[in-house]
Amino acid sequence: MCGRFNVTDDPFMHGLLQGLGVDLGPLPLRTSDDVAPTDTVSIVIEQDGHPVLNDALWWLLLEQTPQGLRPNTRYASFNTRSDKLNTPGSAGFNAFRTHRCIVPVSGFVETQNGKAYAIAGQGEAIALGGLCREWVDSDSGEVVRSCSIITLAPHPKLVPFHAKSMPLILPSDPVVWQRWLRCGEYPVQTLNDLLQPQIPLPLSVTPIEKASLRIPSGETLFIAADLLAG
Repeated sequence: MCGRFNVTDDPFMHGLLQGLGVDLGPLPLRTSDDVAPTDTVSIVIEQDGHPVLNDALWWLLLEQTPQGLRPNTRYASFNTRSDKLNTPGSAGFNAFRTHRCIVPVSGFVETQNGKAYAIAGQGEAIALGGLCREWVDSDSGEVVRSCSIITLAPHPKLVPFHAKSMPLILPSDPVVWQRWLRCGEYPVQTLNDLLQPQIPLPLSVTPIEKASLRIPSGETLFIAADLLAG
C-alpha cells in the first residue's frame, strides 16, 4: 500500500460506521480526498466495551520533541507488515495484542511502475485492519494516539496494481469487526484467517493521474470478491 487513502462523508461510510456501532455524535468523522502519512485520521477503537471514533496520527511510532509528540520519521511506520506482527520487539508486536483498530476508508491508492490506481469498494466503504498506540506528551501530559494499517502479502487479483503488498481489508461482517476490536476477548491466535490475502468485497480500480490527484486517466476495472472470503 503506497500510503494514500480517502474518506468521504456519504451513505456508504455511514453504513460502515453504523454497522460498527459507532456514535457519530461526540466526534466528527475526518474526511479528505487525499489522506497522507502523518495526517490526523479517524479510527475506530474499543473503549469501555463500546466502539468509538477517535483521532490518531497515521504513523505508529512517535517521538518527544520540543514541539511535542511528532512522528518518528527515522522509521516508516504508517504501515505494519503482517509477517512482523509476531516478532517480539517489533513496532506492532504489543499493539497487535492490545490495541487493534479499524481505519474506515472510502478507498485507497496503489502505485506501480509510475502509475497510480484508486481502489474503492463497490457500493460500500472499506474497513481496514490497523493498530494503534497511546503516547503521553512528557511536557503537556496530553495523550496522543497513533495508528498504522496492516499490510499483507499481495493478492493475485491486485498484483497488476501493486505487486509488493495489499492492505488488510476486513470482511463486511460485524462479527469479524468485533473479533478485531475486542483484543482482550479475541487473542491474536484467533485472527490467523484474517491475515491471509483476501478480497472480501467487490472492488473497483480506476487509473488516476497520480497518487495525490484523483483525476481518472483510464477506464475503471472491476474485481469480484473472493468466494470463500470471511
